[in-house]
Amino acid sequence: MYNNISIFAHRGASGYEVENTMSAFEKALELGATGIEIDLQLTKDNILVVFHDLSLSRLTGKKKLLTDCSFDEVSTYKIGRGFWRKFTNHHIPSFQQVVDWANEHQMPLNIELKESILSNTNPLIDMLQKLTIPKGSHFSSFHDELMKIVKMQRPEFETAILVNKKFQWEHLNNMSHINSIHAHKRYYKPMYMDYCKNAKKKMRLYGINGTEPFLKEPDPVIVGWITDYPDKVRKICKTTKNE
Repeated sequence: MYNNISIFAHRGASGYEVENTMSAFEKALELGATGIEIDLQLTKDNILVVFHDLSLSRLTGKKKLLTDCSFDEVSTYKIGRGFWRKFTNHHIPSFQQVVDWANEHQMPLNIELKESILSNTNPLIDMLQKLTIPKGSHFSSFHDELMKIVKMQRPEFETAILVNKKFQWEHLNNMSHINSIHAHKRYYKPMYMDYCKNAKKKMRLYGINGTEPFLKEPDPVIVGWITDYPDKVRKICKTTKNE
C-alpha cells in the first residue's frame, strides 16, 4: 500500500499493454501496482474468462458475442486494438489462469462480475465454493444480485457495489451484504463520502490517471485507487510503503 491506499491496475496496466492480458498483469506488477482489477465473463460452455466486453468485436475483430462461443474457440483469437492485433500474441485468459498467477505473486485481485454471469450463476457458485485468492482481494459488480451470491457463498470475501447515476446512496445503510463502494472519480465529493462513512463502507475510485489533486491527501474513507497508470499514481502518492 502507498499512503495506506492500494493501487489497483485497471484491467492490468492497460495504459501500456492490451487490457486483461497476462502481459498487462505482468506490467502492472513491474510498475508497482498493489492489486489488479479484472473483468469476469462467461463463455457458452460455462468457463469463466477474463474479458471486459460481451461483444468480441472491439478487441478480436470477430462479430460475435462471447456467450455464443466456447472457451476453446475464444482462446484461439488474438486480442488487441485494430490493425495492431495481427502483430501480437495476446489471448483471452481463463479466470483460473489469472488466479494461479495472482496466487503465485500474492497479488490481490479486484474481480468485477459482468453481465454474462447473470443468466447462469451456477459456474459462479461452483467457483466461489473452492476459490483461494490472495489477501486483499475482493469482488465488485454493477449487479447487486451477484454481490449477494458472493456474500452468501463466501461471507469472508469483501464485496463492492459499482455505482452509476441511478444508484440510491441513501440505501447504503440497508446493504449489509456490501462492504465497499467503487465509483468514478467524479464522485469524490463530500456528499458521497459522507454516505459511505455513515454506512461504514469503504470507497475506491476508478478513472484515476495520476493528475488528481486529491491523491496526496485523500479523505480517510478512500482505501483504493483504480488506474490504467499505476506507476503515475504511485509516483504522486507517498513513496513510503506501509505493510
